[in-house]
Amino acid sequence: MAPRYRVTLTKEEREELESMTRRGRIEARRFINARALLLCAAGSEGPAWKVADVASALGVSVRSIEHLKKRFVEKGLEVALTRKKREKPPREIKFDGAFEARLIALACSKVPDGYRRWTVRLLADKAVELEFAESVSHMSVQRVLKKNELQPHRSKYWKIPPEGSAAFVACMEDILDIYHLPYDPDYPVVCMDESCKQMVGEVRDPIPCAPGHPALMDDEYVRKGVAQIFMEVEPLAGRRHVAVTEHRTRKDWAVQIKEMLDERYPNAGKVRLVMDNLNTRNIASLYETFEPEEARRLAQRLDIHYTPKHGSWLNMAEIELSVLKGQCLDLRIPDMATMQRQVAAWEKNRNNRVRKILWQFTTPDVRIKLKRLYPQT
Repeated sequence: MAPRYRVTLTKEEREELESMTRRGRIEARRFINARALLLCAAGSEGPAWKVADVASALGVSVRSIEHLKKRFVEKGLEVALTRKKREKPPREIKFDGAFEARLIALACSKVPDGYRRWTVRLLADKAVELEFAESVSHMSVQRVLKKNELQPHRSKYWKIPPEGSAAFVACMEDILDIYHLPYDPDYPVVCMDESCKQMVGEVRDPIPCAPGHPALMDDEYVRKGVAQIFMEVEPLAGRRHVAVTEHRTRKDWAVQIKEMLDERYPNAGKVRLVMDNLNTRNIASLYETFEPEEARRLAQRLDIHYTPKHGSWLNMAEIELSVLKGQCLDLRIPDMATMQRQVAAWEKNRNNRVRKILWQFTTPDVRIKLKRLYPQT
């Protein structure tokens, strides 16, 4: 079946289109239309490509090429090359502050049943359902949220502290006072925390990165078990030690304490130890692991300060663990030996650079910014 609209170019039209496509500066739409007409041109000098082939070559739709041919046949070359002006200007919908306030409150509310989170389209539909406005496009909702820096599609897990808790604020202020003591090598402040890392093996060897593509890794992998990580960091001295073990039981913690006191701080009178309040991290674990005399000797060299429950963000060792995971462990590691080697290299490099942690949050700050956590007297 012959095409309905046939593009036949005169010699002058062909020369004009060819000259247009060779120019250094030309509007993108005009250039594409000129190229499309040259490719669609029938006759002895034209290639007379199929519409589908022209659309594929120029990255446009078949419908656009059909409309272009129609404009050329019915209205001439200049009309075909020029974008048709809109007959009616777009209707600008302006929302007042009350609409924005209600929309933001909606985005912060509970998501309807059957949905995991708010989306801009869901918010637009809900705003119309609740009669915030007669009609709302999802792009209008997106502009309001972007202007107010609201991201209802995102969520973050967080340690939410209890309000009005005397026990929480007592531990919090104790930790903050410890952090702002002057550096004392005979009485160092050491923060300790634990984490884990899934060991993963490759099914197929990755393809290294090369010009034109990043490193390629197969999405299939093999689980190789879980390694436990003990992190201890002395913020004011810029020193840290990381141990990678198979378990993190009471005895594993006790062994780490003994190594810390006897190998890394043998000359310190006492170590101010800041930790989360877990059931494995207490003096009783020393007695379960060592003889009473040895356990008592180690306990007398410890000054333990626990962070409050739901307040583990006060432990500076979490900052160092985050750095470790981002710089060293953010890759597939197949076995314990490899992980220990990678972690040891990271630890040595970071200690050589004396990376300290400067803690700025003070007790006067917390009494203002976290006033809601204090009990009302």
